[in-house]
Amino acid sequence: MNIKILTPEYVIFEGEVDSVLLPGKGGEFHIMKNHAAIVSSLIGGKVKLFTTSVGEPYAKNFTKENEKDSVFSYPIKSGVVEFNHDKGIILCE
Repeated sequence: MNIKILTPEYVIFEGEVDSVLLPGKGGEFHIMKNHAAIVSSLIGGKVKLFTTSVGEPYAKNFTKENEKDSVFSYPIKSGVVEFNHDKGIILCE
């Protein structure tokens, strides 16, 4: 599935991931391949990408969560996510 993470200043990430874990108002929620269409607001926390690597030039924006898993995180203050047909856009600050 394709995920794009955008801030008002620049593109944080764009590429293929296995899944993404997001900080929602009702708690964290996980979006995986073939997930139903969703639009949701996000609160402060970490956007976690489950993927083998984030690649250049995006790697500088992410922290690897641990060495054994391929989980990369990016901290946000708030935002919104739209996901449909295996494509997601996360607008955040």
